[in-house]
Amino acid sequence: MNSVQTRSAEHALSGGTWLIVCGAMLYSILTVTPLMAKHTAPEWAWTAPILPLVVDAAVVIVVKLDDVLARLGGHGGRWPIVLRWMTGLMTLALNTADSALKKDLVGVAVHSVAPLLLIATSEASLAYRRALAAALAALEFERKAQREQAENKAQERADRARAHTREEREHAAQLAREQREHEASLAREQAEREERQQREEREERERVAAAEREIRERREREREQREQERERLERQARERAEAEQRERAERAAREQRERQERIARERDALLERGPAQGKLPEAEARRIVTAAYESALSVRQAAELCGWSVGWVSTRYAEHRDPGSGAELAITGS
Repeated sequence: MNSVQTRSAEHALSGGTWLIVCGAMLYSILTVTPLMAKHTAPEWAWTAPILPLVVDAAVVIVVKLDDVLARLGGHGGRWPIVLRWMTGLMTLALNTADSALKKDLVGVAVHSVAPLLLIATSEASLAYRRALAAALAALEFERKAQREQAENKAQERADRARAHTREEREHAAQLAREQREHEASLAREQAEREERQQREEREERERVAAAEREIRERREREREQREQERERLERQARERAEAEQRERAERAAREQRERQERIARERDALLERGPAQGKLPEAEARRIVTAAYESALSVRQAAELCGWSVGWVSTRYAEHRDPGSGAELAITGS
């Protein structure tokens, strides 16, 4: 694996990690906020989203700093591990608390999926980043060794060229001395040597050109292979992300349908009880009035079902006509 593939895998890991973190944060806020609202004074109900947001912000800090430390090859010690596991366990506890209090084992299992996935992802992504950082360091060391080897070979070729030039100068001096003694024969030999040398140099240049052409062709093939591998990895990462997004959408739609069916069953159960024998408690009467309003029953019918006066029921109906009244929350007792 080369550096391009390693960095592509690192980008895919980072993107997938942040996608899971953001999805788990959103899911946690939506799940924990109703629980906090039930256990908070009514006038402070607007503060319900703060706790899940603070816990998830700690998760973001841990993931981001682990990413930076892994890139730098550092280690934060024990406290980052404590914070990472503490925030993960807090998120798990907050997400499953409501179902656990209701003794709903299926709800506990469903709501523990996102926190457990977040814990496993944070640990796995840290290990992956450290492994990728080590791989990049090894690749850099290998490239440095290759550069040094190429420089040594170039230096050796330069030394050989200088030695060859020196020998040629010495030989030329000897030829000059011989030429003074035998001008005719030495002139002919000199011409033949020059012609042979030119031919050798021409052949050498042709060999060098052929070698350089072969190197360029090999590099071009390697570049095309790297590009194809990068495109394949990106395509696989994109397909995985699309599959995860479809799965989350289907799960959200299924949970919405189940919640709506549960609300409808509770509303039908309240309306099927028949007229009240007496004045019911206010909380129960409010739930009956809400169910009657959503079923389009008259004020008098609602008053018979809950045992309260027509005027009180009319006031509740007027409250439900206000979009901010929270009728659905009143049915479920949230």
